[in-house]
Amino acid sequence: MKSARGPASARRAQRGAVLLFAMIALVVLLIGTVALMRSMNTSLFTAGNFGFKRDLTNQGERAMTAVLDLVQTGALGNDGARQAHATANNYSASVLPANAQGVPLALLTDAAFAAVGVTGNDIELADMGVTVRYVIDRLCVAAGPATQDGCTLAGNVIPPSSSSSELLRAEDGSSGGVGAVVPQVVYRVSIRVDGPRRTQSFFQSTFTI
Repeated sequence: MKSARGPASARRAQRGAVLLFAMIALVVLLIGTVALMRSMNTSLFTAGNFGFKRDLTNQGERAMTAVLDLVQTGALGNDGARQAHATANNYSASVLPANAQGVPLALLTDAAFAAVGVTGNDIELADMGVTVRYVIDRLCVAAGPATQDGCTLAGNVIPPSSSSSELLRAEDGSSGGVGAVVPQVVYRVSIRVDGPRRTQSFFQSTFTI
């Protein structure tokens, strides 16, 4: 004689099916939560790095200030001093070799930098975990007096308020007179800023004196 399944057996079977679907839904929710947390962590990490890089841009200005002081009133303040290499001042009288991105190789490794500058010139901001390193090179093929064929030149205009020496050079015809364009040697400063989380930024600018 066969026994018939009553309402209680049917309810137990239904509860078993509901529990199975609830477990599956819970696993899906857990996977989604883990993925969301990882995505948020990645976004926060990326945003933090962008913030560091913005700050490193500001810190790089410290090197520009030091370089301008050096070439205007410091050890490289006259043309004779700029015609020779000066490792003590992170200065090269000839153009430095660079990688495909234009960054001097001297800023990529400590060994290469040792041939161009000294670490004592690094700007250390210990409380911020920031180090600023720079090199200056004259865009000429070799040290010595600058020549039109061997150097990169840029035209500077002599204004009416120029110094007496500039006016004299203008009057003797070498520059074509006051207001004329006078070729000037181009110098380049390259900066590497190391920051927290191994953040690293490179900056570069050119100027004439």
